[in-house]
Amino acid sequence: MKVPMNGASSGPGRNPASKALLLVVFALSVLVAAITVDMVTPVLPLVREQFAATEAQISWVVSGVALVLAVGVPLYGRLSDVIELRSLYGSAVALLSAGCLLCAVAPTLPVLVLGRMIQGAGMAAIPVLSIVAVSTLWPPGKRGGALGVISGSIGVGTAGGPIFGGAIGQWAGWPSLFWITFVLTIFILIVALRVLPSIGLKSPDGRRRNIDYGGGALLGLATGLLLFAVTQGGMSGFASFPSIGSFIGSLLAGIAFVWRSVSIAEPFVPLALFRNRYYVCSILVAVFTMFAYFAVLVFVPLMVVEVNGLSAGQAGWTLLPGGAAVAILSPFVGRISDRIGTRRLIVAGVTVMGLSTFYLSTVASGASPALVAIGVLFAGIAFALTASPANNAAASALKQDQVGIGIGLFQGALYLGAGVGAGILGALLSARQEASESWNPLYHLEAVNYSDAFLAATGCVLMAWIAAWGLRKDGLLFLEKRKKPAIMGRG
Repeated sequence: MKVPMNGASSGPGRNPASKALLLVVFALSVLVAAITVDMVTPVLPLVREQFAATEAQISWVVSGVALVLAVGVPLYGRLSDVIELRSLYGSAVALLSAGCLLCAVAPTLPVLVLGRMIQGAGMAAIPVLSIVAVSTLWPPGKRGGALGVISGSIGVGTAGGPIFGGAIGQWAGWPSLFWITFVLTIFILIVALRVLPSIGLKSPDGRRRNIDYGGGALLGLATGLLLFAVTQGGMSGFASFPSIGSFIGSLLAGIAFVWRSVSIAEPFVPLALFRNRYYVCSILVAVFTMFAYFAVLVFVPLMVVEVNGLSAGQAGWTLLPGGAAVAILSPFVGRISDRIGTRRLIVAGVTVMGLSTFYLSTVASGASPALVAIGVLFAGIAFALTASPANNAAASALKQDQVGIGIGLFQGALYLGAGVGAGILGALLSARQEASESWNPLYHLEAVNYSDAFLAATGCVLMAWIAAWGLRKDGLLFLEKRKKPAIMGRG
């Protein structure tokens, strides 16, 4: 099914050089956005000291962004169906830039949190719109390499954010982080507005599709309240009133969203998406894999600071092997997924992820930072094997007119898995802090709570591994070759 695209015929979709420049813009954008999400983690003690904040108050510097990302990503995916790419992408980068500026000059903690949430409103659009554009402009069988570049940039930014934040923040002060990203986002905005095409998807009959903003609001409310409930549960306990109340609110909003979706002709999320087995399996892989990978990114630095006595800057370097693996392997893996299919790569990646988290639980928790870095390295390899093929699998399972909302939901699932995983495993760490024996019978060191947290992450990887076997088996190029003789025979 071909979908009309405004301006695609004369834009980057036809010009290889323009495509390459466009991919550079996407890669740089998602790299800066991913760095911006996590760069504040190592300098939170500095921020807390400057503003004399409590732990609960300072946590909003991180959790506020997560809430906006989880709510905003699906919405931007849907908006890409009716608003041209240049306008929507440019507005998102401008929001990110404005948030960076506000954070850099923030005189109080509430202003800093507001700036971070504005950053989140911009960052929410960048990965999903980049992947939507690639899925639209690059044909099946060709998009894997481009998706690999984007996934690699996200992985490097996610792993490199704490390193960047720890090194620069301790040397020049935490506001310098936001000044640097402000300058970078201004540069990206200028280049993006020059090279982005004016494409906007239409429905198969040529008319613009309506957006169910009420359904989008209910979906955002359900997701946001769920993450808020998990965040509050990690800080105050899941039996606390804010956590229980938010869980109930999330459930009610979710029920209202489902009721609305079956009651109107054009719901925010087409129900046909959930009848697509390949797409649903890609979502499950994304949620459970990101649950485990984000646990590695968040809790490994905390572990080596608490158990090994490293500084925040030194702790960030333990993530470098994983980030390097993602950067090197992701583009290659993306291209390979076009040829051999996504399922074998995803199954291999999820298997390696499970082995790495089990290794962290069994051998590395409380061991030397060098042994910890080995586990992080293989987690990075696993993410590289999984991320771009999972994006490719999701995009390939969608019809052209489902790409915007489908990729939006997929990317939202990544942030949901990361946010929920960090909250649940953070609560588990606190609950098991005084435990003397690990749930892992093979573990014999002293960091019992971290061993249990990584063991729980391994259990989630098992769920992703089961879902991975439900993905489409064949590679796209193999499918095309298999279909050609039948077509020729009919001619």
